[in-house]
Amino acid sequence: MAHVTFFPPYTPPCHAVQQLRDRGYAVLRPHDTAQWAGCTLAQLQALQVDWAGLPPDDFLKDGGRYRSRRHASFVLEGSAARQVAHRAHYQPVQYNALHGGMRRWFAPMLDATLAQPAWQALLGAVAETARAALAPQVARWFVEAHQFRIDTAGGIGRPTPEGAHRDGVDLVAVFLVGRENVKGGETRIFEATGPSGQRFTLSEPWSVMLLDDARMIHETTPIQPEGEHGWRDTLVLTCRRGAFLGDDETQ
Repeated sequence: MAHVTFFPPYTPPCHAVQQLRDRGYAVLRPHDTAQWAGCTLAQLQALQVDWAGLPPDDFLKDGGRYRSRRHASFVLEGSAARQVAHRAHYQPVQYNALHGGMRRWFAPMLDATLAQPAWQALLGAVAETARAALAPQVARWFVEAHQFRIDTAGGIGRPTPEGAHRDGVDLVAVFLVGRENVKGGETRIFEATGPSGQRFTLSEPWSVMLLDDARMIHETTPIQPEGEHGWRDTLVLTCRRGAFLGDDETQ
């Protein structure tokens, strides 16, 4: 059977906030991502070199070795972004049935990556979008950044081994950084309290999907190799009001 892919439902950047309010999601093309962030596409592309050297994710409970990642955390207040001391990533079981309840200490993001001009632009854009679309009264946002590489060295790679899920935050931004010699990796989003959904494949580097996490459930299907070395790279930024997930919960 032929492998069918569906084109992403792209939105102009000027309509991204309204699309998030109306539909709970928005998807931007690469050049529109750069415009939305207030940087150039070349500056975004300059970030990509770091993904080739991501260290293994040692916390996969399905026994897989297909995921590499780094992690960092920031507080954004107004236009100022402050990186906080390296901290564990935490999700309750209600949001991640596979890895919930664990404090996972991933390798920190590299200083060279965080010093890139596009990095501050991306942080500011996700926080401003969360404020404008979801919570205009909120001035301080807690942002977690995750660099992922999913590879097919073992035959199959799972971008979301936990399945369809919410992240327990306000806004989720999933950037496709690149993909090579793979098939699959279809993005699927669903209304959390309704029947509607979308399925599409992000294939253009630096396209981005923005999600209202309270309204939308999301997942990405497994990838399979189409060549000797296949992989899919993403950057995920999450914005949450009040505190980092786990810091305001009783353990």
